[in-house]
Amino acid sequence: MLDTLQTLLAFVVTLSILVAVHEFGHFWVARRCGVKVLRFSIGFGKPLISWRDRHNTEFAVAGIPLGGYVKMLDEREGEVAPEEAHLAFNRQSPSKRIAIAAAGPLANFILAVLVYWLFFMGGTQGVAPLVGGVEEGSLAQKAGLVAGQEIVSVDGKATPTWEQLNIRLLERVGESGELSIAAKYPESDLIYESTVILDGWMQGVAEPDPVAGLGLELYRPKVDPVIEEVVADSAAERAGMQAGDRLLAADGQVMDDWMTWVDYVKARADTPIALEYERNGVVETTEITPAGRDMDGKRVGFVGMAVVPPPPLPEKWFREYHYGPIEAFIAASHKTVHMSVFTVESIYKMITGLLSPKNLSGPITIAKVAGASAEYGLSAWLNLLALLSISLAVLNLLPVPVLDGGHIVYGLIELVSGRPVTEKVQMVANQVGLAMVVCLMVFALYNDVLRL
Repeated sequence: MLDTLQTLLAFVVTLSILVAVHEFGHFWVARRCGVKVLRFSIGFGKPLISWRDRHNTEFAVAGIPLGGYVKMLDEREGEVAPEEAHLAFNRQSPSKRIAIAAAGPLANFILAVLVYWLFFMGGTQGVAPLVGGVEEGSLAQKAGLVAGQEIVSVDGKATPTWEQLNIRLLERVGESGELSIAAKYPESDLIYESTVILDGWMQGVAEPDPVAGLGLELYRPKVDPVIEEVVADSAAERAGMQAGDRLLAADGQVMDDWMTWVDYVKARADTPIALEYERNGVVETTEITPAGRDMDGKRVGFVGMAVVPPPPLPEKWFREYHYGPIEAFIAASHKTVHMSVFTVESIYKMITGLLSPKNLSGPITIAKVAGASAEYGLSAWLNLLALLSISLAVLNLLPVPVLDGGHIVYGLIELVSGRPVTEKVQMVANQVGLAMVVCLMVFALYNDVLRL
């Protein structure tokens, strides 16, 4: 129950910040363009609290925290007093209306830059992408990669950390053509470069894992298979397992690493395992049957026990970077641009079928990720906030009626032709755009439910 409340709280706080920043962009520019703002609302429905400023603009926080809006004076939405007609949104020049529409997404981009700037100012750290294993016959093997190497770049772009490697490889999902990889041994400066040919690589795969898709297993230190905790009423408890037990073998196969045991259990849902373990220096045996759970369309086994935390990774495995204020701002701007382009490319790949639409997420997934990020700490949550802010900005700039991008298109058409788009055309287009957005939201929610 507590976890659910934390997840909901993290979701509401995250979404409220994103919406507040987005709507403030519209509000701030509208005021400076001489448009009268009637209401600034965070959330939909009946206001829980509200107040007015000296311009008689109502500020409200409503009970349904799934968005927000800025309501401006507009002759198309009701009667406007003649003395206030010049303050109406629809009376403004096309350039002003475009500026007001674009201000919301721009505010989200600015938020992302500021968050990333704070990250880079404080220094960034990540684990180097060291190769732990290469799958037989995989693209990684064809590229000549071997265990022990560190991948330093993909397509000429640096990959100092696991995160950067994943991002660079995700950019190529669904594509065909050459993929260049550069690697080196940790104690050497000699760079080994190779090229492999992609042919619709992982096209249509739901939730693609690009590292595994390349045939790579990233290096991880062995974790001593010693139990720290056994979950009550779990398969492990029923099998008599206790904290402090050391796993030795499963069905005769040596278990010298905790992750080897985890992989073994996952592949054997509802299947008995003959387990050999050591307790207080004495070797004992038992039978344990992993409980089965459906995850991402697969039956996965769980036994209900946790491992003793491993020692921290060696310092030599980490890559750390520090920036001054100007360098940090440049790096933050570059990352915001890169993630924006990546988001646009992902949308294009979904539309063209190169990327599975099952990767589209809705509010449930966002809530779960927000909650998990909050558990990992402020840094993880801020990183998610920046990424969601970029996604919100890009989606709103799509040329779809009812979205900011649609209003920008209306303004551009009027600028070029010298005539506004007729209200009848706008009404029909807005209905079509609304239907598209609703369908997209329903599909994203459907994906969320499947993931549950």
